[in-house]
Amino acid sequence: MISDNIRKVKEKIAQSCERAGRADNEVTLIAVSKTKPVALLKQAYDAGIRDFGENKVQELVDKLPQLPDDIRWHMIGHLQRNKVKYIIDKVWLIHSVDSLRLAQEISREAVKRQITANILVEVNIAEEGSKFGAAAQEAEELVEAISRLPGICVKGLMTVAPYVEDAEQNRGFFRNLKQLSVDIAEKNIDNISMNILSMGMTGDYGVAVEEGATYVRVGTGIFGERDYSV
Repeated sequence: MISDNIRKVKEKIAQSCERAGRADNEVTLIAVSKTKPVALLKQAYDAGIRDFGENKVQELVDKLPQLPDDIRWHMIGHLQRNKVKYIIDKVWLIHSVDSLRLAQEISREAVKRQITANILVEVNIAEEGSKFGAAAQEAEELVEAISRLPGICVKGLMTVAPYVEDAEQNRGFFRNLKQLSVDIAEKNIDNISMNILSMGMTGDYGVAVEEGATYVRVGTGIFGERDYSV
């Protein structure tokens, strides 16, 4: 049952918070619902989930009108500039801003609609060639450049850590991203806050929480493997 899975994930988050001396209400659980049918999302909603993450623009746009309007939608996948206009006024937070050009497009569309877009800057903290994201040494400069754009507000950082069998292998990456967020916050850049640290997925969210994650993105741990029958 999805409700049981959610309960177990929340229990693990609470245990990780306790080990780290944090309050469990500091961590928001995002249910990653890519490829999952709306019926399963409704089950998660009924179990108390209000934050859902999608990887693809079209899937998010299709699902949104079929679900309650108090859901906070998160765009967590790689976002192409020509798709920004479809989601700019539909998502609560864009996690995957990895370049100034993408931020500029988000800014343009936000200004056009007279809204402020909340974003996270994606950092490729493990420097994997197959992953999107700014290099850690470039992140501060990127954040500063984005801070000057109208209609956009940087809320923190996001990373997709390597897929590992042992979550402990990612602890150093999570720790480094947390330190990077602290370093940027100390600069007191206008229009920038580092309140959100989006890191940790099904295999390693416990460790991510211990290292300071405020948003964890859990898909398989809630919905099971892909291609559930409806």
